Amino acid sequence: MAVIKVIELVGQSKTSWEDAVKAAVKEASKTIRHISGVEVLNWTGRVDDDEIVKYRANVKIAFKVTSDD
Repeated sequence: MAVIKVIELVGQSKTSWEDAVKAAVKEASKTIRHISGVEVLNWTGRVDDDEIVKYRANVKIAFKVTSDD
């Protein structure tokens, strides 16, 4: 039986919310194997001088739990 674990992360980008999601998945993939899905929980951003300067995406990332056996 497969076990799936879900973690919550925040990705950031200077260009777009889509890139913020990609950044979260890319960073997670450095230490997590078998990523099977991503769910976007919400979008936020930082504004300076009436311009969005940082895009943030709160995401849940699902991955298969495996043993080292």
